[in-house]
Amino acid sequence: MRKIATTALVKTAAFLNAKNEKGVTAIEYGMLAALIVLAIIGVVATVGTNLSGAFSAVGNQVKAP
Repeated sequence: MRKIATTALVKTAAFLNAKNEKGVTAIEYGMLAALIVLAIIGVVATVGTNLSGAFSAVGNQVKAP
């Protein structure tokens, strides 16, 4: 009887631990996705400003017919 209880306890602990690892993995992927989004926003903001300046410079040098 004691062996059955021990086996059940070990299996329950393994099941709960597996669920916790899945949750941790999901949190890690969420954090990674958030960092990627922040990096993309930073790049777009920087490139957008530089690109706007470049187009303004070209537009100022082009004369209307």
